[in-house]
Amino acid sequence: MKELELKYGCNPNQKPARVYMANGELPVTVVNGRPGYINLLDALNGWQLVKELKEATGVPAATSFKHVSPAGAAIGRPLSPTLRSIYFVDDDAELTPLACAYARARGADRMSSFGDFIALSDKCDKATALLIKKEVSDGIIAPGYDDDALEILKAKKKGAYCMIQIDPDYTPEALESKTVFGVTFEQGHNFIKLDENCLSQMVTQKKDLTKEEKDNLLISLIILKYTQSNSVCYVKDGQAIGIGAGQQSRIHCTRLAGDKADKWWLRQAPQVLNLPFVDGIKRPDRDNTIDVYTSDDADDVLRDGEWQKFFKTRPAPFTKEERKAWIAKNTDVAIGSDAFFPFGDNIERAHRSGVTVVAQPGGSIRDDNVIATCDRYGMAMSFTGIRLFHH
Repeated sequence: MKELELKYGCNPNQKPARVYMANGELPVTVVNGRPGYINLLDALNGWQLVKELKEATGVPAATSFKHVSPAGAAIGRPLSPTLRSIYFVDDDAELTPLACAYARARGADRMSSFGDFIALSDKCDKATALLIKKEVSDGIIAPGYDDDALEILKAKKKGAYCMIQIDPDYTPEALESKTVFGVTFEQGHNFIKLDENCLSQMVTQKKDLTKEEKDNLLISLIILKYTQSNSVCYVKDGQAIGIGAGQQSRIHCTRLAGDKADKWWLRQAPQVLNLPFVDGIKRPDRDNTIDVYTSDDADDVLRDGEWQKFFKTRPAPFTKEERKAWIAKNTDVAIGSDAFFPFGDNIERAHRSGVTVVAQPGGSIRDDNVIATCDRYGMAMSFTGIRLFHH
């Protein structure tokens, strides 16, 4: 198939819409449903991300995409009981590495992942399909589907769930183009390979990186390669815990991603794990309630007449001081940036969310200030020399 007609473009008024190949066949096949324009943008970016994560780590990978940036991405490491709880994975659920990767990718930022497009590095298996079945999602791309997984996912959205299969051996042409306002842009495809060689230039007093730290930094960089710029990514234990995308200011990226990382960590606090939710509360409502409860706007779900909608009994407030003390317990977090940090304030903000290792291109006229800030906190920082803008 050389061409696929779409319902419309980014918006319903943008017709006609299609995807097509100037040379050769499309590398994707629609297995079920009907993809939209934005679905395919998410699918193709997400597939590249998980393919590179699998190549870099040797572990199955998954990502949860929304509006052309990942809300979460991860490799398939086992889930602790606490992670099972905050990701709403049943205690008796059998998890494959791929299913663990998806649970982590979806669980990083559940608010943003609502209605996501999923990408998997490996053939979708039953365990992963059963997790996806419970979530509100627009579609999925994978190199294949087991028969039982296919039947589970086909039943989503009253049979209209979008499922795409991609040729895992497909390689794009060296030149890519797009048209904006009638003007065609052309550039070389970003084939740059991100591996441990990117992390060889250590510029801080602390020079050594463990295997775990290298993996986390590489995961952050690969995620950034497919995130709308400017972007910053916090990673812990093989998964993104906070992604700041599409901001005009670097510090705003760092704050946004750091706030999301803090939210991820706050969900593991005893006050949150033990929230007495009413029976039958829907998953999105539970996610929204947790998000508000762990914020300065907690009274929106705790005041009289409101808390009864969500809780069996009124929980004690999670005070600002308690939240700050809990966040201070987080550590061993890695941070990557798609372009240089221009000021040490980015490092200051990252430190407050448990960051201990940093990867960024370097090249700012204030590199000395950024390095000195890392040294003050005993952080290790690598200058990769690689900018990872993506638009």
